[in-house]
Amino acid sequence: MIGQILSTMLPVFLIAGCGALYGRYRTPDIQGLNVLNMELFVPMLVFAVLADQQAPLQNYAQLALAATVVVLGSGIVLYPLARVLKLNLKTFLPPMMFNNSGNMGLPLLVLAFGDEALPAAIVLFIVEMLLHFSVGLYMLAPHTSIVKRLKLPIVFASIAGLSVNLGGVTLPEWLLETLNMLGGVSIPLMLFALGVRMLDIDFSDWKLGMLGAIACPASGLILAWPMIAVLDLPGMQVAALWVFAALPPAVLNYMVAEQYRQEPHKVASLVLLSNLGSLVVMPVVLGLVFAAGYV
Repeated sequence: MIGQILSTMLPVFLIAGCGALYGRYRTPDIQGLNVLNMELFVPMLVFAVLADQQAPLQNYAQLALAATVVVLGSGIVLYPLARVLKLNLKTFLPPMMFNNSGNMGLPLLVLAFGDEALPAAIVLFIVEMLLHFSVGLYMLAPHTSIVKRLKLPIVFASIAGLSVNLGGVTLPEWLLETLNMLGGVSIPLMLFALGVRMLDIDFSDWKLGMLGAIACPASGLILAWPMIAVLDLPGMQVAALWVFAALPPAVLNYMVAEQYRQEPHKVASLVLLSNLGSLVVMPVVLGLVFAAGYV
């Protein structure tokens, strides 16, 4: 199992390393790449995942509720800590709330529990993405009008994808394949841009990164436990929720911080060091899940 986890997570660091290596000798327009990714490739990915009929969303309402509590509750649980330590709330809390449910969560759940875990993984990804581009953007830019927020390509793609899925509309395979190919560009591009940005990091922020590496999974797991105790979730969904709760911050947090100029260097430290920390956290969580016999 440790070998499977490493085979899933090592590509994340290798692609980021390629970005750092390229950025060491060139000066790519990272801001331009991030805008392109946020306005085209990421929305394509979100729509493709939501519109695909692999996930009957109506059968996962309780799991979606539990994921919502984990995401939003993490911000509430860690708010006092951030205030006591006098951290910038807009810098620290979003990465602690919005986790790596896409490029780490999806493949990790499938590797750990098989293809039957894919619908649950997709639902968890949907919840995290929708909250990130609604609550998360509000946290960074609270004065942005609702109308302007709805005009964001990622929000439009989310609403359209949900409408297609819940409406039972089946899209032609050639269209889904096209969307998946375009959306597939987004994840490696995120990681590549993160690697380039890492060259500019002030490593005096390593303490903040280490704090995030502990606080992010700890807050998620603390909140997942009562939800599992209260809700009547099938074993596979319980296992998926435990893994989801322990995931590190999403790479997308860095991209959003870059777009809104919210201390992207510090956010990059939080993201990278927390993902490194997950090399220790995830094997422990998966070992406990298997020992409990959920799957």
